[in-house]
Amino acid sequence: MAVKISRKALNRATLDRQFLLRRTDLPLQQALEQLVGLQAQTTTSWYHGMWTRVTGFDPYALSELLSNRSVVRMVVMRGTIHLVTAEDALFLRPLTQIVSTRAFQLADLDYDEVIRVGRGLVEGKPMIFSELGKHLAKQWPTHDPSKLAHVVRAHVPLVQIPPRGLWGGSGIAAHTTVESWLGRSVHAEPSVDQLVIRYLAAFGPASVKDAQTWSGLTKLGEVFTRLRPQLVTFEDENGRELFDLPDAPRPAEDTPAPVRFLYEYDNLLLSHQDRTRVATPEWLAQERPINGVLPKIFLVNGFTAGMWSVTGGTLTISPYRPLSKKDTAALVREGGKLLEFAASGQSHRVEILAPN
Repeated sequence: MAVKISRKALNRATLDRQFLLRRTDLPLQQALEQLVGLQAQTTTSWYHGMWTRVTGFDPYALSELLSNRSVVRMVVMRGTIHLVTAEDALFLRPLTQIVSTRAFQLADLDYDEVIRVGRGLVEGKPMIFSELGKHLAKQWPTHDPSKLAHVVRAHVPLVQIPPRGLWGGSGIAAHTTVESWLGRSVHAEPSVDQLVIRYLAAFGPASVKDAQTWSGLTKLGEVFTRLRPQLVTFEDENGRELFDLPDAPRPAEDTPAPVRFLYEYDNLLLSHQDRTRVATPEWLAQERPINGVLPKIFLVNGFTAGMWSVTGGTLTISPYRPLSKKDTAALVREGGKLLEFAASGQSHRVEILAPN
């Protein structure tokens, strides 16, 4: 019979693996591998995701890893751009390829030829998608250029190359193939079993549907069935079966959880089908994007407690509910550190608004 596990115990286990109970001293690449990447479709806000997780985080050191091709930004889980190590790019992309290809189809088109031509174009010269579409439209003039470019994006493993995404400066969103950029081929037979194990190490305990939400893949039930002898199982407060690695950390539910500032697409909030291990009803009620962008969220005692933004040197905190004096003081302290990182060289102010 599965062991019962509380919502708060799930919370602490996930925060621990996400380096949100305490910051990690791991080198950046190792930390990124443990996290199985950071969602990174924005230009640079994911740097905040590493800042809140890594002791003494230096954004320029992460920029250097992008420049020297040790880490890359490319479409993997959920069909979204992630920051991943070079090795993980070659491992994850073939496993998650289907997530991109199943979402986009065009009729009356020789896909193989479009893919072949498109690959050659971006390997000859890294291109933004509008430029790629214009070149492809010369050969397929009856098709929308943007849709032709999207065919290549969906079927070819592309990386978004620097200077795009560098801290303190950026550039156009130019793409080339991961093979051309890294000088190596994607894995020929990557293990989906290993993918699930990596997921549990970063986000467990978790259900089959949680893993499918994180990855964008379907039919992972058979993978969990195959792995079951290697895993331990739990039952959450709603009776769902959860799986985990036997030796993974599962701190006591009364373990203190410090306040933390998350960026708008933080994987902590996007990697479970049931998000209540970290999400409060207030967050669940307003999780839809505002003007196309998810709000930045802060955690109090491990759970979503409100939104934040930085304008100039001012950090504005908008809590869902009234804060205790202790939590207010903790937010001001951590907020001051955030401003030192995000608004260096400016005068700083932390403003906490009254709940609506």
